[in-house]
Amino acid sequence: MFNYPAGQGPRFKFKRKEITSKQKTQYGSRGMSFEEMINQSNAYYLNRQLAVIHKKPTPVQIVKVDYPKRSAARITEAYFRQASTTDYNGVYLGRYIDFETKETRNKTSFPLSNLHDHQIEHMKLCFQQGGIVFLLIYFRVHDAIYLIPYPLLENFLQKNKKQSIPYSFIQAHAYACPQGKFPISVDYLSALDAYLEEAK
Repeated sequence: MFNYPAGQGPRFKFKRKEITSKQKTQYGSRGMSFEEMINQSNAYYLNRQLAVIHKKPTPVQIVKVDYPKRSAARITEAYFRQASTTDYNGVYLGRYIDFETKETRNKTSFPLSNLHDHQIEHMKLCFQQGGIVFLLIYFRVHDAIYLIPYPLLENFLQKNKKQSIPYSFIQAHAYACPQGKFPISVDYLSALDAYLEEAK
């Protein structure tokens, strides 16, 4: 079930946190799924009025519902109405933000088979309209999360015919997201700030 906040929040001003360069990953949130980590971070950002970012609902067509008793309906058959685009979107610093999250247990690279053509096309279109677009990858074996801005991803895809992005390339060029700084699981906005500062 997906719940979105009703209404439109008040306009506000907030103090930008200090922007740092590429940061080292710290302690991870062990036992938590990557989606749970991002959702927790988004709730923290919303609570502090730093950003409004939500997981996109997946469009599903319900075909069959069983009613074993009046108070307990159960969906027994459903299918996706269309291919999903990216996982999250919202507003940060007055700009549209759109990103995909991926997790891998691969030690040496991120397999590009995990990223679908329609997702890359969606990211491209959002970027062309001035949106802030990126990919968040969680390397679970290394307990490390990296933010790959869309321009870096596009540049890699154009110049390489590889089936994966090497972990060494990501370490050298992407932005490490600080982890485990209570009460936030993944402070990916710090990594995004570092990218936006360098992109000026």
